[in-house]
Amino acid sequence: MGNVDKEYKVEVAPAANDRMAEHIEFLSRVSQNAAERLLGEMLNDMKSLRRMPERCPPYNRTYLPIGKYRYKNSSGRYRIVFQIVGNCVFIDDIQDCRQSEDKNII
Repeated sequence: MGNVDKEYKVEVAPAANDRMAEHIEFLSRVSQNAAERLLGEMLNDMKSLRRMPERCPPYNRTYLPIGKYRYKNSSGRYRIVFQIVGNCVFIDDIQDCRQSEDKNII
């Protein structure tokens, strides 16, 4: 495991940010309160990656380099896919786990 005192910078790729916004916007049409709750939970989960992101399991798919990505589940149905490069955590995708794999960015 990583150093507990080390803090990483977290950056969200524009495509992942757009995808998160789409989920929030869609949900807000049904329930503004649920959309705000989801946004808060996702942001908290992303911020939590500042500390020990290596605690999250590897995100291995046959089409990706082994060990390059990790993931963190968020709000029970979303997956935050990221990579650790030096002192940065790069969030490359936010996936709705209910959708098929071919709709994911990575």
